[in-house]
Amino acid sequence: MGRTPRDPVLNLEYPVEIAVEISMYPLTESYLAPIQDFIDTLRGNPQLHVVTNTMSTQVLGEYDVVWDALREAMRGSLETGPRAVFVTKFLPRES
Repeated sequence: MGRTPRDPVLNLEYPVEIAVEISMYPLTESYLAPIQDFIDTLRGNPQLHVVTNTMSTQVLGEYDVVWDALREAMRGSLETGPRAVFVTKFLPRES
C-alpha cells in the first residue's frame, strides 16, 4: 500500500486543509460594493466554507481549492477596480 504524500515544507499529509483570514481594503470611499463582490465570488465556490464578520473573511477548504478561489476573486477585484489592499493570514488545518 502506498503512503499518503506529505508536503515537504509543512510536513502535512495531502490533501492539506487550510484556513485563510483575509481582509480587503478598497482604496475608495465607496468601499462596500467591492468588498461584497469579493465575498460573493468566494461564496460562489461550493467547495469552500466562507465565514464573514465585520473585520475579515475566513475561507476554509482544501489548499489548492482555496488558493484557486482567492486567485480568481482577487484577480476579478483587480480587473474591475477600485485598487485595494489585501491582508491575509494562513493557517494549516487538520483534515
